[in-house]
Amino acid sequence: MKNNYSPDILNCLANLSSDEVFTSPELANRMLDLLPQELFRSSKTRFLDPCSKSGVFLREIAKRLLAGLEEQIPDLQQRIDHIMTKQVFGIACTDLTAEMSRRTLYCTKQANGEYSVATCFDDAQGNLRYMRCQHTWENGKCKHCGANRAQYDRVETIESYAYPFIHKSIKEILKKDMQFDVIIGNPPYQMSDGSGASTDAAMPIYNRFVEQSIKMKPNYLIMIIPSKWMVGGRGLQSFRSNMLADRHIKKLFDFEDAGECFAGMHIDGGVCYFLWDNKYNGDVEYTFKSNDGYVSTAKGKLQNDYFDFVIRDQRIVPIINKTAFKHSFSEIVSATKPYGIRKYLFNEPERYPEANLSEQPFTNSVKIHGVKGIKGGARRQVGYITRKTVTTGLESIDKHKLFFTTSYSTNAIQPPEIIVGDKGDVCTETFLVIGPFETKEEQMNCKTYMETNFFKVLLYFGKGTMQVTRSVFGLIPLQDFSHPWTDEMLYKKYDLDEDEIAFIESMIRPME
Repeated sequence: MKNNYSPDILNCLANLSSDEVFTSPELANRMLDLLPQELFRSSKTRFLDPCSKSGVFLREIAKRLLAGLEEQIPDLQQRIDHIMTKQVFGIACTDLTAEMSRRTLYCTKQANGEYSVATCFDDAQGNLRYMRCQHTWENGKCKHCGANRAQYDRVETIESYAYPFIHKSIKEILKKDMQFDVIIGNPPYQMSDGSGASTDAAMPIYNRFVEQSIKMKPNYLIMIIPSKWMVGGRGLQSFRSNMLADRHIKKLFDFEDAGECFAGMHIDGGVCYFLWDNKYNGDVEYTFKSNDGYVSTAKGKLQNDYFDFVIRDQRIVPIINKTAFKHSFSEIVSATKPYGIRKYLFNEPERYPEANLSEQPFTNSVKIHGVKGIKGGARRQVGYITRKTVTTGLESIDKHKLFFTTSYSTNAIQPPEIIVGDKGDVCTETFLVIGPFETKEEQMNCKTYMETNFFKVLLYFGKGTMQVTRSVFGLIPLQDFSHPWTDEMLYKKYDLDEDEIAFIESMIRPME
């Protein structure tokens, strides 16, 4: 028997990179389902995808409009021409995605081509436009998107990634000033800052697409973006504050596993998509799906009384409510780069000639803990440097403290080994400093607390990404370290019931 199955090509595209991820038709339709469906029965509704990659959103919108306007515009070709010229608009991210998107929407890379489904365009771009933009450099950075000049100041023949939507006005791009009823898309996620840092430390860009869309005051905005903004992320504090306070966000769907939306993809912290309704003013309906398949839906504020991140998993809320505290453990956690020494000390000691890095102690030296990149990963290192190399945290050098890594797997509940820092010890920015403590006894008692399941689970729910900063300890109550701690002591102190204890233990057990 002949097999006539023909797959949708948009289900078969390979992603351009980990930050430019293609949207499947199924996901695009899940997002479109959030809109009032009468929008697709109006010949006046205008849609914009400001970051088109494959054209999938515009295609699926056009399909819905074709069905919804059938009675109003019975002639098929007239209906197609009306939709393509008056209702669906796109701004591509690059030359490549512009051609891909036009093929998807118009069935040809030229909107006015012989085989275009639209018969009324007089130019090749139609309403799916791309214009090459230039970054505007100020102090080595683009003032519009923050791109690093050394990385993105390129010749005309190389893509500059100066995305039109956040570099130019709509009038400049579309050749006319327009207001849109719906803005929808899947923006680029991040840009390299040229520092050679990990992708987790790269500069986010998706927030700028959301902010620019809101400035345009559409009736509705739907975007799918990394969830990292909820739990940290470089340069996202202002964006997070605005999102937490925004009463126009009506629905938010959050997936700890990005594979729920993008098959086979890992995006640190997961992904989310949301419906922003200009006429709505109220609490958000928040749906969360965890890595272990747990799903919760609750209506309320994204903000909480404990720290400035989103508490994503509602299973931890009853425990947090019982452990309400005046003082947070974060009060004894240092800022990043606690001694002013960068992480590359052990790999590139020539960049710190004044440190005089040595394997043996010497006069006026301090012991330093860090890591050195080696084939297949990184290994913890210990050395000695001149005391004068230390520029911050001077008051803790000659006290007891603990060192805690600034990065480990998002899904790991069991953190790496805690390093015991003696008097005279310091560290690179690879670690945070816990303390300092006046006595060895307090130091080791704090370590017993950090090794409890109670502590690890609260840290896990405060973390959410690979990066560990002072903020992620915000859900953890500070204790009296005049004595050691055990889980049994903590469960009793906070009057946790059997179900709450079982939940904590169940979170740890799979890791063991």
